[in-house]
Amino acid sequence: MDSVKGPSTTASKSRIARAISKVLHVRALTGVSPADGFQKVKTKEKSREMKPHEKIKVETLNGVQCKSTLKVDHQLVDRIARDALIAKLFASISSIKAAYAQLQHAQSPYDAEGIQSSDQIVISELKGLSELKQCFAKQQFDPFPEKALLTYEVEEQKNVLKTYEILGRKLESQMKLKGSEITFLKEKLEESKKENRLIEKRLNASGQLFVLDNLHMSGLSPNHFIPVLRHTVRSIRTFVRLMVNEMQSSGWNLDAAVNVIHPGVRYWKPEHKCFTFESFVCKEMFDSFHIPNFAVAGESLPDHKQRRRLFFERFTELKSVKGKDYLSQKPKSTFGKFCRVKYLRVVHPKMESSFFGNLAQRNQVNSGDYPDTTFFTTFAEMAKRIWLLHCLAFSFEPVASIFQFKKGCRFSEVYMESVSDEAFLPGTEPTVAFTVVPGFKIGKTCIQSQVYLAGA
Repeated sequence: MDSVKGPSTTASKSRIARAISKVLHVRALTGVSPADGFQKVKTKEKSREMKPHEKIKVETLNGVQCKSTLKVDHQLVDRIARDALIAKLFASISSIKAAYAQLQHAQSPYDAEGIQSSDQIVISELKGLSELKQCFAKQQFDPFPEKALLTYEVEEQKNVLKTYEILGRKLESQMKLKGSEITFLKEKLEESKKENRLIEKRLNASGQLFVLDNLHMSGLSPNHFIPVLRHTVRSIRTFVRLMVNEMQSSGWNLDAAVNVIHPGVRYWKPEHKCFTFESFVCKEMFDSFHIPNFAVAGESLPDHKQRRRLFFERFTELKSVKGKDYLSQKPKSTFGKFCRVKYLRVVHPKMESSFFGNLAQRNQVNSGDYPDTTFFTTFAEMAKRIWLLHCLAFSFEPVASIFQFKKGCRFSEVYMESVSDEAFLPGTEPTVAFTVVPGFKIGKTCIQSQVYLAGA
């Protein structure tokens, strides 16, 4: 019995030893090792307790895990390498963009060296892209992808920053160019304004009504009234423009002023608000136009036939003289009284005080004297034109009549002329917002009133 038992025990021990050596060999290959001595002892004890078929399973499982780990590592390295290649692609593209931006910037002002340098960079990067394509086709990746990936990303950001810097310089150059254009246009605008002022001076000069030089009362016709009215309207607009400029310089709220004159009006364009001030001046200046005395109370006038001749003589006397010069020569004339009354009505004390800081001009006019200022000179010229129009109107037989329209009146092409064309929309029936310049009727001839039509 002893002889039989001995070999059997030896054979069993031999098999266990071989199993343990195999397990240790697998662990060495997979890099798995016990953390401390306790675990090592425990593993050995477990391996001793394992049956042969369990040992085979453990060996197979460990082998599969080893292969799986190696496969995952290979995929990770391959992905990083591809990411590095894509990063290099974007870095090259950003470099081309930066070079192209530099090329454009070097065109104006012309920079030969900058153009040549940018051209070389573009060619070099295009060659690099071609080589990158070949590397991808042949699966030839960078041996150190992690480092290359970071390098290419930094390079891309540098190129993007360079592109923005070039665009910034380009925009700065364009801004300087626009600044020069603005300066040039401002100078042209000033020249145009000077020319316009000279033209206005010529138009407002007294010697402009040459067609009426040899006029006789018996030969009066509406054709003589129309040019006088045109010059009158032009002088009114010159004064209104000066008045509005003074209001702006004095810090007036023009919108509030407009709303006080004609409340609730909706304007087609913001610049149309100037018609409100023109309407106000015309309303005050043409008030009592239908009365022979024309705002000059207490003046005695001759009978009807002699009255026509008186008005025609007044017209002839004043038409070739500047308004301010006539006032200096005849400060106590009927025209002088008319100027005083109308100035005190048109120019409010608060307005004059805000314009000039005091009421010196108003006090001077009120005392029968006339200030030698641009503002009053312009007013006097406007007043002269309206006075001439009144004298001419009362020189006709029958007398020329004046008319205007209230808010809400339907538009009539016979009696009205719109100062703006925006109101004539299809399917609408425009109505009057306010009268800008009154109309006149001489016999059967009707001279249209200028009106502003209500906005939508």
